[in-house]
Amino acid sequence: MMLKTENVTLLIVDIQGNLAHLMHGKELLFKNVQKLIKGIQVLGIPILWVEQNPQGLGPTIPEIADILSNIKPISKMSFSSCRNDRFVQALKALNRKQVLIAGIEAHICVYQTSADLVDLGYEVQVVTDAVSSRNVENKEIGLQKMRDSGVSLTSVETALFELLKVAEGEQFREILKIVK
Repeated sequence: MMLKTENVTLLIVDIQGNLAHLMHGKELLFKNVQKLIKGIQVLGIPILWVEQNPQGLGPTIPEIADILSNIKPISKMSFSSCRNDRFVQALKALNRKQVLIAGIEAHICVYQTSADLVDLGYEVQVVTDAVSSRNVENKEIGLQKMRDSGVSLTSVETALFELLKVAEGEQFREILKIVK
């Protein structure tokens, strides 16, 4: 199923503190997450943002938090965002059935959240070049388990251009600048 601007939400998962800096390919990860967020903002799509135990892991890294400054993160202790009432209420309130997910770690919080979202009836796409784990093997296991549970895989550019639909207009020009 193709993503639709009126039906999708972006979820940013746990890109926090020292843990974020332990991720495999962290520079590319941070750059891709920034591109994704900026593109989604150009398209006017709502964003939800969660943090795993921020007292223990620290806040979301400034590179990401600074471009999400107009929204507040939802603090959680469960690996799956879906085991947090505030998150579930915020998602339901948006009344959208597609969730695009970026964040860390692919094999723990991203996997458990996406599998639970599928169980709750959401159509979930994980942005493979905007998720990571501390090592590539765990990222691969996470992606495999997500696929097995009914999650679709996509990339930053695939998702943004799928949402754009046409190669014209102001949004197209804005997104071209972002992805270059």
